[in-house]
Amino acid sequence: MSTVATKQDPTVLSARLQHAAEKAADADIDALLISPGSDLGYLIGVDGESFERLSCLVLPAAGGTASPVLVVPKLEELGYSEVPARELGLEIVTWVDGQDPHGMVADLLCRDGAAPSRVGVADVMPALHTLPLRTALPETEQVLANPVLRALRMRKDPAEISALREAGAAIDRVHARMGEFLRVGRTETEVGADISRAIIEEGHAEAEFVIVGSGPNGASPHHALSDRVIREGDVVVVDIGGPMPSGYNSDCTRTYSLGEPRDSDVRATYEVLHAAQRAAVETVRPGGTPAEVDAAAREPIAAAGFGDYFVHRTGHGIGLDVHEEPYIMGGNEIALEPGMAFSIEPGIYQQGHWGARIEDIVVVTEHGVESVNNQPHELVVLPT
Repeated sequence: MSTVATKQDPTVLSARLQHAAEKAADADIDALLISPGSDLGYLIGVDGESFERLSCLVLPAAGGTASPVLVVPKLEELGYSEVPARELGLEIVTWVDGQDPHGMVADLLCRDGAAPSRVGVADVMPALHTLPLRTALPETEQVLANPVLRALRMRKDPAEISALREAGAAIDRVHARMGEFLRVGRTETEVGADISRAIIEEGHAEAEFVIVGSGPNGASPHHALSDRVIREGDVVVVDIGGPMPSGYNSDCTRTYSLGEPRDSDVRATYEVLHAAQRAAVETVRPGGTPAEVDAAAREPIAAAGFGDYFVHRTGHGIGLDVHEEPYIMGGNEIALEPGMAFSIEPGIYQQGHWGARIEDIVVVTEHGVESVNNQPHELVVLPT
């Protein structure tokens, strides 16, 4: 079942549909086929999941006379009742079990009597639907819709940036409460349960992810939770986030110590990481590149002899998805533009010992950078 994600301004949604149609035409794509997911949420204010019954926005490229059509199962029609269809010039067509929705989409695409040459298919549309659509349109090439939509979604408008600020402030409030949760003798799972509740209490719609990596578990960047008991002197990586009611996400990491760190190298190593994260943030500017930001994070870490312990990209875009473009990594030479939002999160991971990561979400401004996370970046030593 899909639901209206946000009460968005119909004029904003209408402009997004128009821009997407224009970008499709520029890419020689005849139509976009968008299934439930963040792309659909971006374009018409609806998110959801794709199940065995096809739901699909058929968005013709600019230059023709066809209007966009949303094809949905009859039993899910109510979930789309608040979509401002009239203001968007959007027709909603329903189908019931026993009908062929893939054939319905094909018929819509062939309204002028000819099959389209190329269609852009949503990246998250499952094979359960892409393959029947291919069968229904055997002469039509399927390509990914992402190259069309990413150019629009990467650059956030003022309302989106405001939503990201709200998300950043909410997750900051959770980090500010970490002394309530992180205590010697508790398991990571117990701490994680408390953090999940706090994420909701501080305004999120849900806790999308909670990483509590204590001691050696902190050296695994995607560790989640375990039954390991937190000990005095442990360094603990806490990476948390989730969507707000607006649909826009938070994502923030801080590193804590339960009392004075047990390992003698922690403080000096952490200062290297702190300097690297700060250098990367200060490198962000319009006209710069993700590769430059990534290099700024890696240089201090490599110079201190920890280059092999920084094992992931420096960051990822964020918005309606926790991970989206632009990706902050070597080789990405796109120009940064005002409104682009992404994480900066270098880490140092010493397998079998401990790890640390510092993560902020930042937004490119007209003249530089703004961080939406403002909790202290220093190693936070909590009382035991």
